[in-house]
Amino acid sequence: MKELTHLDSEGRAMMVNVGAKTDSSRFARAEGFISMTAATLDIIVQGTLKKGDVVAAARIAGIMAAKRTPDLIPLCHPLSLEDVGLEIEVDRSLPGLRIVSWAEASGKTGVEMEALTAATVALLTIYDMAKSADREMEISNVRLVEKRGGKSGHWKRGEGASP
Repeated sequence: MKELTHLDSEGRAMMVNVGAKTDSSRFARAEGFISMTAATLDIIVQGTLKKGDVVAAARIAGIMAAKRTPDLIPLCHPLSLEDVGLEIEVDRSLPGLRIVSWAEASGKTGVEMEALTAATVALLTIYDMAKSADREMEISNVRLVEKRGGKSGHWKRGEGASP
């Protein structure tokens, strides 16, 4: 097992010193799903929910969350993000929505946490806005699907060892 980088020799939490690392282009993509009743999905797609445009609110919430990741995740380095975005796709087979988020920056550390935070907060926003219609919605499978940059290079889910 690899040594945990956020613990010192006495097991105390610490922020990793990335000062000696060189800057590189960083990219990460994450995804997550929210399942719901077909009727709830129809309400979201039609835009007739009383709280407003669920998809637009979730997209904005995800982008805002990525920018605030170091405020939410302990010991996470603040980054100057160059791009953050979300795709929100209807998946009638769930039924529900699939979120794909991405983050990009040039820096000394990766943007995986920013992409994962964007997807998670977008999913939570959907739940919050639509819970009056369906309290049994279920968020699932939030995961990193791709990362590029840094010492570990390019990694894609299903194509080999984790970075």
